Amino acid sequence: MQNLRLPQYSFPIVMAAGSLVLLLVFGIRAGFGLFLKPISADLGWGREIFAMTIALQNLFWGAFQPLMGAVSDRYGSGRTLVLGGAAYTVGLLLMSQASSPVTLYLSGGLMIGLGLSGSGLAVVLGAVGRAASEEQRSLAMGIGTAAGSLGQFWIAPLGQFFISSYGWSTALILLSIFSLMIVPAAVALTGNNTTIKNPLRGQENQGFREALAEAFGHKGFLYLTAGFFVCGFHVVFIGTHLPAFLEDQGLDPKYGAWSLAFIGFFNVIGSFASGYLGGKFSKKYCLSLLYLSRALLFVAFILMPTTPASVLIFSAIIGLLWLSTVPLTTGIVSQVFGPKYFSTLFGIVFFSHQIGSFLGAWLGGYLYDTTGSYDAVWWISVALGLASAVLHYPINEQSLRTVPA
Repeated sequence: MQNLRLPQYSFPIVMAAGSLVLLLVFGIRAGFGLFLKPISADLGWGREIFAMTIALQNLFWGAFQPLMGAVSDRYGSGRTLVLGGAAYTVGLLLMSQASSPVTLYLSGGLMIGLGLSGSGLAVVLGAVGRAASEEQRSLAMGIGTAAGSLGQFWIAPLGQFFISSYGWSTALILLSIFSLMIVPAAVALTGNNTTIKNPLRGQENQGFREALAEAFGHKGFLYLTAGFFVCGFHVVFIGTHLPAFLEDQGLDPKYGAWSLAFIGFFNVIGSFASGYLGGKFSKKYCLSLLYLSRALLFVAFILMPTTPASVLIFSAIIGLLWLSTVPLTTGIVSQVFGPKYFSTLFGIVFFSHQIGSFLGAWLGGYLYDTTGSYDAVWWISVALGLASAVLHYPINEQSLRTVPA
């Protein structure tokens, strides 16, 4: 199967197709928090059940990601994306008909988690990274991540419109139509680890097990993996619970949708900027500064009154810091270990991110149901941001490969 000859497309086409996939994948995913209150109210559940669904979704996403990354590296991104797009669509359709916690866990948790692992960052950015030159790679990662944020800006308000106009069940069906578009976009993303542009010396004959042993023997890889846990905790707690938190503060539900849209819009700027800065300055120092900034922002948001203005300001700033971690984190993985097994290695780092995502989503719902407040989770987010800022500082970014002349 790995020897089947498939057409290879130019970098601009790969970049455009990859950006479209990430726009759809993350645009839909970013709006799941809008469904927390209507699904919980309609089915008579507490918030923990829906929060557990999103937590399981992120856990399954992370658990499947190393496998999907390895499949993508060996058999090609295109095949993996077809599987991921199909699973994503089926999951949304089944979720729209959920009537019990178990069916919600299986559809919104397991199926969508599988779909995200086959159509998310590790697979798409792996294809983009293989098509890019060494000089283009960091910026290309930033462009792809920014496209995902643009989807959040566009699709999150659209999701709220669907919910308000047609109800949550029909809204999920309509969103499944968007997810199905991932399948034709996969046609342009057909490369595997034998189609790398300008492969680095030392990886030509490197095997899969050798790559894993090299990564796990590198302290920087372990620090990066631990630090990315914090990113997952932050973004999924906020993405899942911020709309409900704002309603609890007495704000109109539209501000939940607009807060997610603001995060998405400003993350376009932040992701592009971090990709550019990662090509000019030390990526680990950029990451430390980014996590420190998040912690300080959370403190300010907790202490000041919750008003429409403060919410939009918070959303704009956290948007700049949202997925700006991704171009820098993926950049370090690619820079240190090379692009050949990038999807596999980043899949492992990403699993840590998804364990954090599981805890961020579930703990938010659990602590709210038990204490009636999100305050404890906000302060946990502050502490984790400070810890991640420290973890990234000692990473050795020096490449283990050399660029061919």
